[in-house]
Amino acid sequence: MARAIFDQEHEAFREAVGTFLDKEVVPFHDQWERDGIVDREVWTKAGAQGLLGLQLDEAYGGGGTPDFRYNVVIGEELTRRGVYGPAFTLFNDMIVPYLAASASEEQRQRWFPGLCSGETIAAIAMSEPGAGSDLQGIRTSAVDAGDHYVLNGQKTFISNGILADLVVVVARTDPDAGHQGISLLVVERGMEGFERGRNLEKIGQHAQDTAELFFADVRVPKANLLGGLNRGFEIARAVVESGRIDIAAQAVGIAQACLDKSVAHAKERRQFGRPIAEFEAIQWMLADMSTEIEASRLLMYRAAARRARHQHDAPLTLQSSMAKLYASEAANRAAYSAVQVFGGHGYLQEFPVERYFRDARAMTLYEETSEIERLVIEHELAK
Repeated sequence: MARAIFDQEHEAFREAVGTFLDKEVVPFHDQWERDGIVDREVWTKAGAQGLLGLQLDEAYGGGGTPDFRYNVVIGEELTRRGVYGPAFTLFNDMIVPYLAASASEEQRQRWFPGLCSGETIAAIAMSEPGAGSDLQGIRTSAVDAGDHYVLNGQKTFISNGILADLVVVVARTDPDAGHQGISLLVVERGMEGFERGRNLEKIGQHAQDTAELFFADVRVPKANLLGGLNRGFEIARAVVESGRIDIAAQAVGIAQACLDKSVAHAKERRQFGRPIAEFEAIQWMLADMSTEIEASRLLMYRAAARRARHQHDAPLTLQSSMAKLYASEAANRAAYSAVQVFGGHGYLQEFPVERYFRDARAMTLYEETSEIERLVIEHELAK
């Protein structure tokens, strides 16, 4: 199936992505894990390599391709190498779709070149201390004040929150309109009243900065409104499939890394006079991991192929949700099995599967939890 989904250009791109990651990311990732943030320079290097803004027009420095298959290649290749810090996939699969779907020509000219070059880093701020998957529960507000909005509120769990120069903030602009009263405002670095809180300490994915953001009477020009007043929820629902498929791709990469390391270790590790790969208990774990990874990959590739063909219909919602649900949970099972294969060594930080075990846990949490995905799937089936 992979051969039918990816052609020679995709595979050449995969090879180029791998070469870039092996040179510019893998050697430095352990240090970034210790620092809790990546070196900003890796973003400009990624931009020079053509890894940012794949969907944006070439006139702005983007890739000029709406083919989502290129996006999943980046996500899968990143995590297959056991690295997670540079949030290229978040940018390409979440932030770019928002901007591509809703930015005016003036906004495109103002922001897109810097985003595609990596000189400008962006984040999207949805989650709040009291609102996660439920966008209708957000309390961050933006009040019309003539030629600008006055923004007040707090966001949390914001990936790229420390590094970001632009933050797409989901805010309530009509307090009485429910989900129809939500808008998207772009807050820029240096705006008075915009403050960053902690770089949150997480179980895993230490190299990706995840921050609290605070907005106190921030004056956001109306020129920074994305897609029109009170259209935030509509835009969010239109691009949510991209985020689900992105997480599925990353989950497949993590699971594959777990399998690769487990197979290699099982062949080398000897107990009772022979490699542990010869023991049936280990063989069964590896067989189950391999089968679930292949199933996850096929679900993810199918969703990515439909996304590449612009099939924004109910079946895509169903397929993207299934891919995200199954792949994220399979990644956690693969990480658990990898630690078991490594035994006591798997619990030590000097061996990579310990980090995979921690990194995989978030896959079932963000961009909708597994529980939300099950509700989405059931809702689509009920149709």
